[in-house]
Amino acid sequence: MNNYLEELLGSWVQAIGTVIDAISNTPSRKLSEELQTNLSITGNVMQATGNALLADSDNTLDFEKIGNIIQSIGNLTVVSGILIMSDEKRETELEIKGNLLQTLGNLLSPFDISVDDKSSYKENLLLDVGSILQAIGNSLQAMAGILKLQGKEQGNLNLVGGWIQASGAVLQALVQSKNS
Repeated sequence: MNNYLEELLGSWVQAIGTVIDAISNTPSRKLSEELQTNLSITGNVMQATGNALLADSDNTLDFEKIGNIIQSIGNLTVVSGILIMSDEKRETELEIKGNLLQTLGNLLSPFDISVDDKSSYKENLLLDVGSILQAIGNSLQAMAGILKLQGKEQGNLNLVGGWIQASGAVLQALVQSKNS
């Protein structure tokens, strides 16, 4: 597959996955708990797949590639927490770890500097803003998990975090679409 096409596909698969996961975390009377869980699994698997495609499209081992690999591992960690179903505490711990891995992965991308990059300063800035938004969203979701483990009120941290992450992923996919 052409690297540009793979990168574009990866960006959109990841973005759609973050939106699906954000929907799964949005309170709804119309969505059963089982459907919300299935949406979360689907969203995180799509994010992991998108990040894997993004990592594969990068021919050099740089911060961006490493960040995408770490994000993919983070999403798979969240999925494993949901699928293991041993107990709620273990699931929450894995979700926290997965969100923190995603945060780390997103924070590595802005440090990637490439002399071959043909993107404009504005496009690179928007990609970095997208990464930072995703990192903020994942951090808020991790904080919600920590509060849950402590038996404290989470408020809307998970909900807000999911949508902030989704907005960053969609921003990046839009910039990638313009670059293609």
